[in-house]
Amino acid sequence: MIVLSSILILILLAGAAFVGLVKPFEAETGSAPATAPVTPDPTPTPVLVAASGGGKAPDIAKVKVALDPLVSSAALGDSVNVSVVDVASGQPLYDRNADVPNTPASTTKLLTAATVLAARGPAYRLRTVAVAGSAPGEVVLVGGGDPTLSVDAKALFPGAARLDQLAAQVTKALGGAKPTRVLVDTSLFSGPETGTGWSSDDVSPLGQVARIQPLMTNGGRVKPIHHEHGGDPRFADPAIGAGRAFAKLLGAPVATVKRGTAPAVAPSAATGIAPGTRLGEVQSPPLVQVTDWMLEQSDNTVADVLARQVALAAGKPATFDGATDAIIAKLRELGLPGDEADLYDGSGLSRHNGISPALLTQLLALAASGKQPAITGIFSGLPVAGWSGTLEKRFATPAPNRSAYGVVRAKTGTLSGVNAMAGQLITKDGRLLVFAIMASGSGNPVAARSALDRVPARLAACGC
Repeated sequence: MIVLSSILILILLAGAAFVGLVKPFEAETGSAPATAPVTPDPTPTPVLVAASGGGKAPDIAKVKVALDPLVSSAALGDSVNVSVVDVASGQPLYDRNADVPNTPASTTKLLTAATVLAARGPAYRLRTVAVAGSAPGEVVLVGGGDPTLSVDAKALFPGAARLDQLAAQVTKALGGAKPTRVLVDTSLFSGPETGTGWSSDDVSPLGQVARIQPLMTNGGRVKPIHHEHGGDPRFADPAIGAGRAFAKLLGAPVATVKRGTAPAVAPSAATGIAPGTRLGEVQSPPLVQVTDWMLEQSDNTVADVLARQVALAAGKPATFDGATDAIIAKLRELGLPGDEADLYDGSGLSRHNGISPALLTQLLALAASGKQPAITGIFSGLPVAGWSGTLEKRFATPAPNRSAYGVVRAKTGTLSGVNAMAGQLITKDGRLLVFAIMASGSGNPVAARSALDRVPARLAACGC
């Protein structure tokens, strides 16, 4: 399911905030014409609108009284960093080690989403191409960095590009010639396929992430299934898995699939199809929809594949190092304190990552201001408390936490001993606030999560 950003508008004008919320929808199951390279965008259904006024600004002293006991809870651990900012005025309302980096876990994905939207633009689409190989009947499947690519109509990602449609284009282009072999070209990315600071369990067959390659189907999953806490079988080699599925669709021998490189376009051959000739192309949904999924479902593989798009847009190598360097450089270009981020991946799986709460709230405030329209799209992907994504089952207990239902939109972050959350909320007085909370050192994940939820719930309820 996905929250489509084209319906969401978050604008701050003269202190007024408007937030549109749309109903998540299921992936399309109908088939599109085989010659159509782009899947039409699905249409979501609006369900509610919140907070149309500027609201009353909270009193800093009252915010401190409300939050101090909560952020001092032993359940959160021994290191708690917090930043709360009033968007209309830009006034910090609460600061506890706000400029000090802490382990961000999946709140890292906010940086990845914002910088890839800024670097590529919300409408950018990722292309998967098939070209003629060097030998007669050889087809090369070229990875373009689309982690949402599907085998067929049973797609995990709404509106995903499909290999069966690409195969139909190739069959037509070959004009009756039978494909003899499929090669997969993964040259777009380079370097290690797993991140520094990742646990070996993260990339196991039932782990949290697939190997980061520019060609895969359904985020590297064997089947188009997603579970929030992992448990989705992954291909040991996602690109080869995609190549085998493509070979099967073409009627080529599956056992012969291997890596190769697409040949340069050759002069027209006297007979047959010249090597390098493009045989077909399919495109992903607009990038803003891909980031929606990545944020709402906290998809680690999608995050680290998208991080490489930031590197490619900047002319840097599409590696972990190239991606993180490019993300930090893009943050600085946006006027944000990039030196308050030390990154080793774009997903937040690495325990070596460090981000300050202040960087996250400044990013969120900038996105809400409308000064950088491209990054405003991050709000549409944020899970909604009690409604969608990783917050669907949060804030249910204790009863006071339910004040967050429908008014807190936030990205969560969880690793062993680490609990984080960053996002936006509307107070009961109608004021738009952004917040970031990072806690580490807890020995009880259930208690820590409950203690964490109390903070934004209290902000939403008190008005202060």
